Amino acid sequence: MTLDGPVQRRRPLLRLGLPRDPASSSHITGFLVITLATVIVTRLLLSLTGFPQLGGGGVHISHVLWGGLLMALAFVVLMTFLGPVVRRFAVLLSGIGFGLFIDEVGKFVTSDYDYFWEPTAALIYLVVIALGLFADVLQRRHPRDPAEFLAAAADQAVAGLAGGFSARERTRARWYLSRAGDAPGADAVGALLDAVEHDAVEVPDPIGALSQWIVRASRWLVRARWVPWVTVAVLVATSVVTLGRGIYGWSASADEPVWLVVGIVLSGLASTAFAVVGLARVRRDREAGYRWFRRAALVALLVTQIFLFRLSPWDATIGLAVDLVILAVVAAELDVIAGDRTTSPVG
Repeated sequence: MTLDGPVQRRRPLLRLGLPRDPASSSHITGFLVITLATVIVTRLLLSLTGFPQLGGGGVHISHVLWGGLLMALAFVVLMTFLGPVVRRFAVLLSGIGFGLFIDEVGKFVTSDYDYFWEPTAALIYLVVIALGLFADVLQRRHPRDPAEFLAAAADQAVAGLAGGFSARERTRARWYLSRAGDAPGADAVGALLDAVEHDAVEVPDPIGALSQWIVRASRWLVRARWVPWVTVAVLVATSVVTLGRGIYGWSASADEPVWLVVGIVLSGLASTAFAVVGLARVRRDREAGYRWFRRAALVALLVTQIFLFRLSPWDATIGLAVDLVILAVVAAELDVIAGDRTTSPVG
């Protein structure tokens, strides 16, 4: 087999030199979470301080400008430094920057420059969800090619050649290499990793550490057999409450748009129906039941919350936190059921 053979059969993006980063899910999730957190903190601080204006003499420096500067700084950092380490800083800078930027979206979609435009929270959440789904499609559209894992191992070596490997970074690079199998160049990359010197100093990775802690905490929780059942009970209860709130809004208020109430009712019905199907199936087929619970949680996160943010942003924020916890526990239970005991070192 010639070296040209495998390359010719690879997907177009790989042939263009665009392998996917196995750690990108963690990076994207961190970016989106920081974005939402920045919006919430910004609005809370502005509310507590009476919405002060930075500037004077007819000049007002909107925080959308600071957001743009932080996003630009993230790009400059990415274009200046090589390797995976810089992405951790870029995630933080761009997440804060995008949060400050999109927080003022109401000013740019209304004719009267209205920061307090009611649908702003729903629009922000919709953008975040759309970005997350787009990133997920990029990651899951095709199975990961061994060459992508090999490229990830070589990418780790970039940082190692400059500053050495800590034990954790070497383990991560070796894990990538093991997933590459016998891809062309694997032996050379393995020799390169062996040549990297040991160095205990490691740049902090709070996002990776937090994501790994969430995985460990979720799996620890499901070991207590009552936790999944409580989670399911909360899921069913929140679905029913959401449905009831939509029906009440339909009958009690003439001020709410019809499409908003219909959206809450229909998505609440779908989430409740999925949860009920899960309850009916979980005793006979535990895995199938929890897959229905996951569908219910995803409908609540991806659809219902968009309408709830339009209706009541602060209540929807609490609901979002509850839905995320539910989804984490359900996903952990599915992992345990499937016997997935393989712990990836990818942060």
